Amino acid sequence: MATTCSWESIDVHLLQVLHALLTECSVSNAARRLNQSQPAVSTALRRLRDITGDQLLVRSRNGMTPTERGQSLLEPVKIALAQIEAIGLQQVRFDPMKSKRVFNIATPDYLNAILIGNIVARLRKLAPNSQVVLHSFGPDYDYARALESGELDTVIGNWPQPPEHLRLAPLFDDDVVCLMRKDHPLAGHKLTQDDYLNAEHLVPTPYAVGQRGVIDMQLARERLKRNIVASVPYFNLVPYVLLQNDIIFSAPRIFAEHCCSLGDLCFAESPLEFPKMRFYLLWHDRSHHSEECRWFREQIVDVIRERVGNKSDSVQSAAPVAKKRALA
Repeated sequence: MATTCSWESIDVHLLQVLHALLTECSVSNAARRLNQSQPAVSTALRRLRDITGDQLLVRSRNGMTPTERGQSLLEPVKIALAQIEAIGLQQVRFDPMKSKRVFNIATPDYLNAILIGNIVARLRKLAPNSQVVLHSFGPDYDYARALESGELDTVIGNWPQPPEHLRLAPLFDDDVVCLMRKDHPLAGHKLTQDDYLNAEHLVPTPYAVGQRGVIDMQLARERLKRNIVASVPYFNLVPYVLLQNDIIFSAPRIFAEHCCSLGDLCFAESPLEFPKMRFYLLWHDRSHHSEECRWFREQIVDVIRERVGNKSDSVQSAAPVAKKRALA
């Protein structure tokens, strides 16, 4: 293909389209992501092909796939967009009271009822023109990709080993307790290991692919097995199942305390020493220098500090695990 345009004709819009096309490998998906019409994105793709002298994307059995030239441009385009974003952020100071930003956050659903209401209330007070969109984890939800693409601004979660390529700040640690209904045969008793292992257990399905929780890992290490009789995909279903069955649910203390405040549930200390559940705030490099996103992260930390109190020293300081993972 003859080159009819030069690189001097490329602009930020074309860079954004190119990045969306190379990551989505679909004109229609790129259009939805950019909130543009499909013909507009197709027109931009034709311009990009003229400028680069390459097809960039070609048809394949699964839709479209980048050419070698297209794939080689992905990283430079990401860097260029990040640098352009940094320039714009230096020029425009963020004013929460005037911001119309849509903030996107994902959390495990057992934190939603405890924290999200407070986060929304804080934003309504400090940034009344903004919006907050809550995304819930599911077994197939690729939160790392969502952070990289900008679909999410930040994620709250707990992992024994958080992803190394994401920025991170610790929020708080919590211990595991045994949640049950008040008329459960074991309610009001100090549980023994045999009580725990022989009881019928309700468990959550994993909220991230390939992740094992602290309970499963600890039991496996000690070659112990609990009597699992049911599982639920959402924590908000747990109280309803427990109220109708003599079943135990091993849960973070913060969740158990919240459930007990609502109805006829109680909890007992775990007879087994499970490792602490450590909760983190995660975000991607692409939003690290964004003043809006930094402000949003600070509000989350403040809300959790107020809600969790002195459960952990980490929430008081939001100290970084490593230099790259600092909140700043």
